[in-house]
Amino acid sequence: MGNWDREQALRRENRERDKVKRELLAKYLYDLSKLTFTALVLGGIIAFLQGSMEARIFYIMIAFGGFVAAICVLGANKLIK
Repeated sequence: MGNWDREQALRRENRERDKVKRELLAKYLYDLSKLTFTALVLGGIIAFLQGSMEARIFYIMIAFGGFVAAICVLGANKLIK
């Protein structure tokens, strides 16, 4: 029975390791989402309000930033579940 116990312990360790990997990757994707949103959306708003950017580029930056942030959040949610 000693061999069976070792196998079970190894399986538990592997499951725990995989769980930790998924959680860390999900945290990374959430942080990437926040950084993308901040850089593209909020940075674009500030540049637009200062008048150093035309409206078309501003809307493209907001759309792209929101899209990438949403993809990162959805990927992180899928990893957690």
